[in-house]
Amino acid sequence: MTDKKKIAISGYYGFENFGDEAILQVLVNELKDRGYSVTVFSKNPSITNIKLIVNAVNRFSLKDLFFTLFKSDVLVSGGGSLLQDVTSLKSLFYYLFVIWLALLLRNEVIIFAQGIGPINSPVGRFFTKYLLKKCKFITVRDEKSLFLLRGWGLTPELVSDPVWSIKTDEKKSENRVGVQLRSWDKLSQKYLMTLARNIVERFSDKEILIYSFQDSLDLELCKHFDAQLKLLNPSVKTRIVNGFSVDAVVKSFASLDYLIAMRYHACMLGVKYGIPTLALSYDEKVKKLSEKFELPCSFLDENEDFKQLFDNLENMDLSKMKEKAKSCVFDFQDIINAIE
Repeated sequence: MTDKKKIAISGYYGFENFGDEAILQVLVNELKDRGYSVTVFSKNPSITNIKLIVNAVNRFSLKDLFFTLFKSDVLVSGGGSLLQDVTSLKSLFYYLFVIWLALLLRNEVIIFAQGIGPINSPVGRFFTKYLLKKCKFITVRDEKSLFLLRGWGLTPELVSDPVWSIKTDEKKSENRVGVQLRSWDKLSQKYLMTLARNIVERFSDKEILIYSFQDSLDLELCKHFDAQLKLLNPSVKTRIVNGFSVDAVVKSFASLDYLIAMRYHACMLGVKYGIPTLALSYDEKVKKLSEKFELPCSFLDENEDFKQLFDNLENMDLSKMKEKAKSCVFDFQDIINAIE
C-alpha cells in the first residue's frame, strides 16, 4: 500500500472567524480520519495547532509556504469566499499566489467549496481564470460561482457548504433568543435601535444571547447592542457570547427558541437546528439562503416594517425548512477521489 498524500490547506484561517474555522474543522477532521497528513496555513499557527491538533504554519511566511508546499502533494484552497477582490485586490492575489506556488512545486490543486467573485479587476479576473484552468478539481458552493466558471470554460461541481456536515446537539429549549451581529458600514444606529426595541418588546421574558463570530470585527458592536437593549429595558437578561470554540458555539445554538442573525453560517446553523430565524442580509449569500429556506429577511433598511418581520419570525412554518435542510449534506467522496 502506498503512503498517503501530504495535504496543505489554504484559506482564511487563524483569524478566529466562526464560519471559516467551522469549515476548517470539518475539513481537517475528515482528512485526519482518513489518515492524511495535513498542514494548515494560518494567521495564528499555535492556536490552530492546539484547537485542531494539526500541523500549522504561518500563512504570511514565504519560507513556511514554500517548504510546506515543497513537501506536499496536494493543495486544498478553500472553503469560503477567497477568490474575490471586494475585500481587497491584495487578498485575491495572496490566494492566487499560493495556488501558483503550489502548481510551480508540482502540487495538485483542489478548489474546495468556494464562492468565486465578485472579481472587478481585469487583471484579477485574468489570473484567476488562468490558474483555475490548471487546477485538478473545482467545487463551488453557489450557482452564481458555478455559472461564472462555466462561462470561463471550466467544469466545476456545485456542492453544499461543508458546515452542513458539522455535528449538532439535540435541540433543547432554554427560553433564549440568539442575536448574531457583524460590523458593516451600512448598519446604521437608527436601524440597530429599532431592532433592539423590537427584540425587547417581543422577547423581554427570554435571555438574549448576543453572538460575536469574529471578535476583532464584531465584539465592540455586540457590546454596543447589549447597552442599547439595557437602555430600553434595564431588567432584560442578556449575555455576550464570544471567544467560544466552534463546538461550544454550535452547542449553545441548541438552546435557542429564536435566532436573529447576519452572518451566513449563523443563519445556516439556525436552519440546521430548525430554529425560527430572521436573516439580516448584508450579502447576496445571506439573501439566497433566506430565499431557499423561506426565512423572513431584513435588508438593513431603517424604514423596514419590523413589526411584520417579527410577526413572520414568530409564525414561521418550520416543516418546509426542516425538510429542505435534510437534503443539505456535504459529500466528501468526490474530494477524496480527487486527492487520491
